[in-house]
Amino acid sequence: MDKTIALNPNEVVAFLKKRPETFTREDMLRFICENDVKMIDFMYPAEDGRVKTLNFTVNSLAYAETILTEGERVDGSSLFPSFIEAGNSDLYVIPRYRTAFVDPFNETPTLCFLCSFFDKSGAPFDCAPHATLLRAEKAFEASTGLRFEAMGELEYYVITDAEPLFPATDQKGYHESEPFAKLNDFRRDCMLHVARTGGQIKYGHSEVGNFTLDGKIYEQNEIEFLPCPVETAADQLLLAKWVIRNLAYINGLDVCFAPKITVGKAGSGMHIHMRLMRGERNATLGPDGKLSEEARRAIAGLMLMAPSITAFGNKNPTSYFRLVPHQEAPTNVCWGDCNRSALVRVPLGWSSGTDMCHSANPLEESVDHDTTAKQTFEMRSPDCSADIYQLMAGLCVAARIGLEMEPEKALKLAAEKYVDMDIHRSENAARLATLESLPTCCAESADALEKARSVYEAADVFRPRMIDGILQALRSHNDANLHEEARRNPDLMRSLVDQYFDCG
Repeated sequence: MDKTIALNPNEVVAFLKKRPETFTREDMLRFICENDVKMIDFMYPAEDGRVKTLNFTVNSLAYAETILTEGERVDGSSLFPSFIEAGNSDLYVIPRYRTAFVDPFNETPTLCFLCSFFDKSGAPFDCAPHATLLRAEKAFEASTGLRFEAMGELEYYVITDAEPLFPATDQKGYHESEPFAKLNDFRRDCMLHVARTGGQIKYGHSEVGNFTLDGKIYEQNEIEFLPCPVETAADQLLLAKWVIRNLAYINGLDVCFAPKITVGKAGSGMHIHMRLMRGERNATLGPDGKLSEEARRAIAGLMLMAPSITAFGNKNPTSYFRLVPHQEAPTNVCWGDCNRSALVRVPLGWSSGTDMCHSANPLEESVDHDTTAKQTFEMRSPDCSADIYQLMAGLCVAARIGLEMEPEKALKLAAEKYVDMDIHRSENAARLATLESLPTCCAESADALEKARSVYEAADVFRPRMIDGILQALRSHNDANLHEEARRNPDLMRSLVDQYFDCG
């Protein structure tokens, strides 16, 4: 029995009894015929990061085969206005079979696919974020011989009418249970629906942010995924936001993925965990059970490129209201073990060599488990304003740069940026003063990206016109002095929250 398939909640996987990466066109046609599928939906993110949908009626088996083989053409100038002019706007969208799932919201049996964009010559559209990520992934593997894998943490607020019974404790919502957490059932429902779309979920829980404002309860939640190939990790985050918003709408709730929705309360991040794979072995850990030299060199690359990564991961002015001290969000370029004040955190990795299951359950025989696959390192600056594919591509490039540096130089840089304390405590002010700060606004992020653009454009990963478009979008916010203005004018902060409430 293939344990990766058994109990899989994706209806296509369960029916075909195959791993998604092995799906073929014939598999899709068989599923359509034997499950009375009436519609096919093509789905894809546009420049604004939101999922777009194109609907097809299954008129015949021949038409279904045509759709799956030839795809369809779409107006690229509407989807990517920064990169495509109306005078030469057509793109093709072609389904990726491995992403197939049954629409969990549509009563009409509908088979959905994420799609790839192609230009008139039949080549992948060079400014499509998904194509950019594929190029980054390919360049990483070609240069290092390793595979770059990732997983995301999706934080968001759920908002509903206030409930007087069992009020929550302000900013103490971490892992809270009912009845003090009112919306845990909604999160569970989201998790089940995300899993049906193919999302490989690790867990979900109530997060720190928990407050009442203007008669509304704001409860922060988190859903975290399992590590997988970086392309799949991005796909899963994209669809998860689509699922959560649909379920909220159906249930008469509101959800917000914005990085900051009020001053003094926990913001919402989209932390990205990474690991380096050599074949089926996690190369993030060394033979001694400690972080490997390769992982420390990759982290050095993240340290080097961190300011410019905000250009992909923090795309609107409210992003920088989250990156402030004492909010479990990073402000400076540094890394550390289990350190939530650092930009890159190395979480516990089950590397103690102790069978804790046996300790907790003495009737179980003590076994030497191989837990090395669990070790990751986590980038904590991004939030849901990010273009998920651009962000993953940027992280992939940064890790590759670290591994391409002279090993001694990379390890020296990693050692210089390592911290083993909360850098925001007053007694650590001297150490904090030695660390480079992250950008404090979109304008500074744009400047950092412009300085580093040649690194991202190398190996043919990011195309120059994509970088130009990102720079233009960031600078269009004109937010260089926004922090100070918002401190003086609370109404400005409220207007910014309203403007970017539905970002991502």
